[in-house]
Amino acid sequence: MGTLVLVAHGTRDPAGASTVDSITDAVRHRLRGVTVRVAYADVRAPDVTAVLREVPGPAVVVPMFLARGYHVRADVPAQLVAAGRSSGDTRLTDAIGTDRRLVAAAHDRLLAAGARPGDAVVFAAAGSSDEGALADVRLAAAGLAARTGADVRIAYAATATPKVADVVSELRARRQRVAVASWLLAPGQFQRVVAASGADLVADPLGAHPAVVDAVVSRYAGGHAPLALAGTHAHPCISR
Repeated sequence: MGTLVLVAHGTRDPAGASTVDSITDAVRHRLRGVTVRVAYADVRAPDVTAVLREVPGPAVVVPMFLARGYHVRADVPAQLVAAGRSSGDTRLTDAIGTDRRLVAAAHDRLLAAGARPGDAVVFAAAGSSDEGALADVRLAAAGLAARTGADVRIAYAATATPKVADVVSELRARRQRVAVASWLLAPGQFQRVVAASGADLVADPLGAHPAVVDAVVSRYAGGHAPLALAGTHAHPCISR
């Protein structure tokens, strides 16, 4: 099926880059014999265009994003086109965030952080100006609510509202113990914002959780979408 190109957002945080490397290594282990390359949509190099210009033959591009915002809808497709790729030799899959298994990963991280029944749960996402991305977040939060039985509140580290710290402050004012589930892939600026929210506990990002690897492998194996240049009406998120 060709080279697998994993697309991450990119971060200046070395721990974030290391997390992407860990996911990539796990995917390589699962897909023995498949060439796996990493590209970045923003902040870091190489970008998707540069990687695809180096890849001979067919390629499957998998966006490792938890919501289908600007980068997934417009930026990454534009970089594919800039590389001179067509739908005949390159396939762009859906973002991994729509895979329901990732909600289980977020729940695992929350439990590992020490969450317990009765906690007020905040679902912390990066944020976006794209309504489609916000809809993806709402769907994932509903999945976590079903798993925990809690009234899960959505909050954002940037761009959208309400902000994580504001929701945490409101819940703590009610004398509730607050647990924050991180709907982020890797450490970086957004996770630092979440960690500084004042919650009683904050879960780690999803990282190289087995469910993340499963989602990537599943996207590679099937569910491909033809290459198309999406509209650019949404605004890009801020740099990490």
